[in-house]
Amino acid sequence: MVKKRQDAIPEVGFAPPAGSPAGVEVMTLGELHARGHVTLGEAHRPAFHHLLTPSRGTLWHTVDFTGYAVTPGTWLWVRPGQVQQWGDLRGADGTLILFEADFLDSATAAQARLNDPHAPVLYDAGEDGGLAGTFAQSWPVGVREAILRHLLCALVLRLSHGTVHPERTDVFTRFQQAVERDFARTRRLDDYARRLGYSTRTVSRATQAAAGLNAKDFIDRRVVLEAKRLLAHSDHTAAQVAARLGFTSATNFSKYFHQRTGTTPLGFRAIMRPTLHKGAAWNPPPSPSSVRGRPA
Repeated sequence: MVKKRQDAIPEVGFAPPAGSPAGVEVMTLGELHARGHVTLGEAHRPAFHHLLTPSRGTLWHTVDFTGYAVTPGTWLWVRPGQVQQWGDLRGADGTLILFEADFLDSATAAQARLNDPHAPVLYDAGEDGGLAGTFAQSWPVGVREAILRHLLCALVLRLSHGTVHPERTDVFTRFQQAVERDFARTRRLDDYARRLGYSTRTVSRATQAAAGLNAKDFIDRRVVLEAKRLLAHSDHTAAQVAARLGFTSATNFSKYFHQRTGTTPLGFRAIMRPTLHKGAAWNPPPSPSSVRGRPA
């Protein structure tokens, strides 16, 4: 099901076909293309996780303004809230797993950093590359949901723990969650620190250690990302984007955006619209260095 707000980025909710296990759906990329879903060539924001891997060739995919070349042996992981756009799926082979965040148990979700908006998007399958074929097997109805849950737990843990993550403390985890919830309400570090019961110095140290930047820049990065999403993928005016992000005026928003990106909101939109416009599938740019390929 697709839920569209007027002039906003299309939001796609989880709606598996009848008879599917609750919270998860597995299909081939060919089956996805055959469905002819209206959002496939458009930028859209899913409310659930996507894990996909091709079995041959290269699949081109964009996630929040970065193009990825997904090849056999790699997995692309799109998380809820990220803006994605599919490339050409004609003739594509591979596996796609769609699942809601609460399909996995809380311990696995925490270990795999399931809802980390800054986690990597592209992963090397490593020794577990054969798991894709296991998901596609026909399991008895009575045990299919349990088997898929166990397989998915194994996959997300393998992918996430094959990546080196900085140490994350409870302070940073709580701060990150608060920013994700309230970035459109406040951009003041003092507000977050006070609500969480920490000093600004404590929050800044934890953020520097976990994310490699100070806490104020972490807040600003999240605000700028949402601004870019709305400017590139919706028809909101700069004033409407400013209001959605909690700015008192379009002028203040324009100054804030320019200071952090080097361009104005409308300048950014003009740059992005020729390559990321509604209804057009993304194609790889001429230079291979401008996309992300197999992770190191």
